Amino acid sequence: MSDLQCLSPTHEPRVSDHMEQIKDMITQIINKDFGYVVEGDVFFAVDKFSNYGKLSGQKLENNRAGERVAVDSRKRNPSDFALWKAAKPGEPSWDSPWGPGQPGWHIECSAMSAHYLSFKFDIHGGGLDLIFPHHENEIAQSCAACEESDVSYWMHNGHVTNNNEKMSKSLGNFFTIRQITERYHPLALRYFLINAHYRSPLNYSVVQLEGASDAVFYIYQTLKDCQDALLQLQEEMPNDGKPARITPDAKECISKLRNEFQVKMSDDLSTSLILTGAFLEALKLVNNLLTMLKKKQQKQQRLLVIQSLKEIQNEVTKVLDVLGLQPPCSYNEVLLQLKEKALTRAGLVEDDVIRLIKERAEVRRNKDFLKSDQMRAHLQAKGIALMDVGTETIWRPCVPVQQDSEIVPSEGQKVPPKPESA
Repeated sequence: MSDLQCLSPTHEPRVSDHMEQIKDMITQIINKDFGYVVEGDVFFAVDKFSNYGKLSGQKLENNRAGERVAVDSRKRNPSDFALWKAAKPGEPSWDSPWGPGQPGWHIECSAMSAHYLSFKFDIHGGGLDLIFPHHENEIAQSCAACEESDVSYWMHNGHVTNNNEKMSKSLGNFFTIRQITERYHPLALRYFLINAHYRSPLNYSVVQLEGASDAVFYIYQTLKDCQDALLQLQEEMPNDGKPARITPDAKECISKLRNEFQVKMSDDLSTSLILTGAFLEALKLVNNLLTMLKKKQQKQQRLLVIQSLKEIQNEVTKVLDVLGLQPPCSYNEVLLQLKEKALTRAGLVEDDVIRLIKERAEVRRNKDFLKSDQMRAHLQAKGIALMDVGTETIWRPCVPVQQDSEIVPSEGQKVPPKPESA
């Protein structure tokens, strides 16, 4: 997860280390007449909690208990759920005031979140499939234990799917992060994941991963070119402490990027819309300004261009930093890593590409341009783009024209079905 630039959690609690907190919360619920004991089991009485269903909109009278699992006849209401389960032979158990047993599924989360975050906290996350009954039951038991219990924001994420089926171990249609990052850079995978709204399902697709890889390469290449240019022009930059003077286009670009970022992030974290629009326009302007620097200009105009580059670069990196897409290493290093991943996917090493570039140069000298184009197309089909710059040819990763193979699972893993190509 650290490779994806996800921050480590402050606490990673285990249920078995928090039995006392769980038993204390169940006791509070029973004492407030929201729970009842039956032969060593403890159930939550949903009829007692008037706000049951407020998160999901599910009405108690519409809850058809018993459709998948037989209803326990000892329950007062078929929708009542277990807070504590009496011990069964062969299962782990802990002593409690109601006899040996183990906690129900829902109470564990309520007790541990209250212990570490208090009964009031800002954000509670989870998959869309947990809204009902899990999170609904969490709300009920937490509010029963403490009337002031409250979560400010419930954030439910859509699932990553494969051929529009939810990825799961039972279906054998999943890939691990480690498997994917063997072939794609972790920042490309992060880009792929945030390129869909967190509440929306995200269909696993090689083409989309290739597109994400290509997109981050473009971002980091643009920023590297900008950084290199500014480094060379450092002596020309004013150091008088005055606000930087920039071009009108740069001023409008920065204002639009700031505003768009603020509006879209404030709209339920719409990350999928941020990396388009004003963000891409900013990168395009950086490249245009870099081209302008190569032309002869008056000193004052040149200074405006240099300062505009610096200010746009600062704004773009702020966006990347918030989204966790600012690389932990230099732009040059991350570009080399992205090229290495592209070579892995192509089944090549850089010496192979250099050899083909030399062979193609010889073919071009012989004016066999048809063969030259075929050689370029052959590499492009593998995700390697050749670019003729002046008298030399350089290469960079690209989205392959065709994609034949899939991620190869590690030894001993099931081979999942091939995902959709779009």
